[in-house]
Amino acid sequence: MNKLQIKGSWNSMKGKLKQKYANLTNDDLTYVEGKEDELFGRLQKSLGKTKEQIQAELASL
Repeated sequence: MNKLQIKGSWNSMKGKLKQKYANLTNDDLTYVEGKEDELFGRLQKSLGKTKEQIQAELASL
């Protein structure tokens, strides 16, 4: 999934991620605005997964 695809479907993904991972906050999910690498870092910290695992999950949503 490339950056443009991520941005284009982010609102849909945010809802799905909130449903799947209740411990994610709005702050975690709105952090994407211009800070993709930092977002992955926050998601890694919150979810305890690698960047590759998170990217695979996002691609499967």
